[in-house]
Amino acid sequence: MLADKDHLYLNGDDADVRDVLTNTTATKLQTIAGRKSIVFIDEAQRIPNVGLTLKLFTDQLKHIQVIATGSSAFELSSQVNEPLTGRKYEFMLYPLSFAELVQHDGLLSEKRLVDHRLIYGCYPEIVTSIGEEEELLKLLAGSYLYKDLLMLEQIKKPLLLEKLLKALALQIGSEINYHEIGQTIGSDQKTVDKYIDLLEKAYVVFRLPALNRNVRNEIKKGKKVYFYDCGIRNAVINNFSPLQSRTDVGALWENYIIAERMKFLHYQGISVQSYFWRTTQQQEIDLIEENNEQLHAYEFKWNENRKARFPQTFTGNYAGATTSIISPKNMEEFLLPPL
Repeated sequence: MLADKDHLYLNGDDADVRDVLTNTTATKLQTIAGRKSIVFIDEAQRIPNVGLTLKLFTDQLKHIQVIATGSSAFELSSQVNEPLTGRKYEFMLYPLSFAELVQHDGLLSEKRLVDHRLIYGCYPEIVTSIGEEEELLKLLAGSYLYKDLLMLEQIKKPLLLEKLLKALALQIGSEINYHEIGQTIGSDQKTVDKYIDLLEKAYVVFRLPALNRNVRNEIKKGKKVYFYDCGIRNAVINNFSPLQSRTDVGALWENYIIAERMKFLHYQGISVQSYFWRTTQQQEIDLIEENNEQLHAYEFKWNENRKARFPQTFTGNYAGATTSIISPKNMEEFLLPPL
């Protein structure tokens, strides 16, 4: 429990903090806060009925601003969503973004580190711990992917979750089939769908659906799954080999650039619908963004000299769509706001 002139810091990992903030009253909360105008509650998901405690702050102690954070986003949101309906602002804290790192290191320096980001990712502790990335990522992946998720009642088969994560990690950039993954890991399609949904709510992975506008031969119900962070993905399969010796560089680049694009759009407050596009003839486009009924198609190439063509099936049926090829050479145009 720490305090300065303006704010009070409380940590839900501390037993005494959990005691005083569980089944409490507005009077007791006022006594705890004193004259502080800001109360910061970290690891808030550890506090039983924390949603009701936060509701007391917002309803009866309106002069106090409360900031609640948690390492388990799924668990925290499940506790606060109903009590705080219409009373809260939610902020998604992604791993460090390309734009944030450029602001800190400069564009040239950050672009030189793209190889490093594809292997080790962008979590703050990883970025600032040069030489310790592999060890720290293994620790982070263990607690982040398994410890918090396995506390949920919905995860009844820990080994199955581990197998699923590895299967997803090996298929980034590829369309996934729930039935085939179920056969691979020894489960059924329903369980695979449920576990992927939980992984998405815990901000480990995210899904990208297929664009389907009834054009002939378009894949109608396809999905791709990407990791929010490439370092976590590589930790799952225990592969931190340099890019020169890897066979998955194209998939890593695709995962990295799409995840970075999500951060950029979120922080810029730009609302788009995102898809991939594919036909039964294996014609494919990595990313489609729809904004105000305008389609923007993107292909991602790690090798800037490798030519990319947009299928005529797409350009012919979506005549108004714009097309762009994104490589490390021009990535800043895709991930930074215009000057």
